[in-house]
Amino acid sequence: MAQLPAKVISGGRTIGWRTRVALMGLLVLAVITVVTTNVLLTDRFTENTRNRAELRLALYSGNLLSELRRNAIVPQLLARDPSLIGALSSADYSSSTQRLISFVEEIGAASLMLLDRDGRAVAATDRNRLGSQHRSDPYFVNAIRASGTVFTVMQRESGAYVFAYSRRIEERGDVLGVILVEVDLAKFERAWAGISDAVVVSDSSGSIILATEPRWRGRTEEEALATEPARSAIQRAIQATADWTTLPADAYVQGEAVMRMQTRIPFRGWTMTSFTTYASVREKVNGFLALEIMGFAILLALAFYFLSRKNALRMALFQRESADLRALNARLQREIAERERVQKNLAVAEQTLAQSSKLAALGEMSAAVSHELNQPLAAMKTYLAGARLLLRRNRPEEALSSFQRIDDLIERMGAITKQLKSYARKGSEEFAPVNMGDALASALSMMEPQLKRRQIKISRAIPSEAVMVMGDRVRIEQVMINLLRNAIDATGSVDAPEIDIILAAGETATLTVRDNGVGIDDLDKLFEPFYTTKTAGDGVGLGLAISSGIVNDLGGRLTARNAEGGGAVFEVQLPILSDEDADIEAAE
Repeated sequence: MAQLPAKVISGGRTIGWRTRVALMGLLVLAVITVVTTNVLLTDRFTENTRNRAELRLALYSGNLLSELRRNAIVPQLLARDPSLIGALSSADYSSSTQRLISFVEEIGAASLMLLDRDGRAVAATDRNRLGSQHRSDPYFVNAIRASGTVFTVMQRESGAYVFAYSRRIEERGDVLGVILVEVDLAKFERAWAGISDAVVVSDSSGSIILATEPRWRGRTEEEALATEPARSAIQRAIQATADWTTLPADAYVQGEAVMRMQTRIPFRGWTMTSFTTYASVREKVNGFLALEIMGFAILLALAFYFLSRKNALRMALFQRESADLRALNARLQREIAERERVQKNLAVAEQTLAQSSKLAALGEMSAAVSHELNQPLAAMKTYLAGARLLLRRNRPEEALSSFQRIDDLIERMGAITKQLKSYARKGSEEFAPVNMGDALASALSMMEPQLKRRQIKISRAIPSEAVMVMGDRVRIEQVMINLLRNAIDATGSVDAPEIDIILAAGETATLTVRDNGVGIDDLDKLFEPFYTTKTAGDGVGLGLAISSGIVNDLGGRLTARNAEGGGAVFEVQLPILSDEDADIEAAE
């Protein structure tokens, strides 16, 4: 087939490898820049947020401590007020409540309350509490027992805490009552709730007494953080695994990662803890990342714009080459039609060749049958002549022996015909243990008439023990007969013909047939079909080819060489069958 022009192939590439490498490098640079910027800016803004949270926490704790200290002096002053002492002494409280109201506006306390020695509220800035009983409340009991000002923290049923300073009022050693000053720390909770941080104040036992989240009061910090619903926890886990910009959280508040900061308040072992969200950090970092991504996107857009312009120029070139391509396609169509016609002719030729091959195989089989049957027919003719002579001499018993040999030869001819059919089919039959000595004796018996007629001296060297192989005895005898036949023909021009036969057992079963004939001229073509050195009519050159095929089928090999003193040596090597293998075969 014709090939496309080089310029068309090169023009079909829309993006060259250098351009692709450049684009990939730009993408890699963008990813590295964005990741590096995210890490650096996150660390920087996180540190800034942490510093601001520390300053804010210091300010909150300072304001709280200032409020507590400012109210701590109030009970001591009110405990010395003459009007309150006089009211408790005379039990006249008509103006006591108004006086407390005037004090609370000046000092900024949550409320003021005057209790008599029985714990009853006789004056209060909250008139609803007048007459209420506080005899068993801690701030009354502790104040009666102590000589100085007592600070008490008590949680109400609503969950809110009461922070109160109390001090007993006495005159000349007699306890007249208790002055109670409630500190307004709830205003700090309201102020903290207006910012993004969550703030809690814990006492020395770790219990939360002030918190921007009301449900946290009365719990420890661990218990408070564990009150977040399970759905928020699941969402938090999904966000932590899916968001590549997630920050290392100190804690989680309502499913959101927060930064935890803590400071100690120098008052009764209190601590203040703040939880600051990373929202401001993430917003700032994302803003810078968005600018960087936008910049790289613009660069990529410009790169693709120039590539599209280049592709537009290439398209114009492709349009000019379209005429050449159409002409090339027409030529390809003609070539395809021509190839189809050649393939049809080739199919017809293959069918003809197959038929010729069948005829050649039939001719080869006919020549093989003719060659293999000439030997038994010649032996049968000799036996018939001998039987006729024996009958004339009135020796019928000996004649019957000749007839028996003729019958054996007929069976042999049938077996040879069957073997030649198997050779033509390239098939194999079932094998059985074969005694090489017995097979050799049978082959020599078949060739006995020819050997006697030619007066050939036979020398045999056969071991006393049986030499066993696995194979087909008839085919093995056929190989031996072919080798003996070739040795007889090779010694036709020798005055004293000799054939040496040696059977040996070692790693293999080896049969050697040596003659003292003229030798072999061309060893390379010796085993090719129809190769022969005999004159026309004496042989067709199939005996050694068939013998070589039989030996190969049995897993051995047939070799030939010229002897040093003259003549030829043929050697058959077959896999030997050990006694153990013979026992296994017999058992099967």
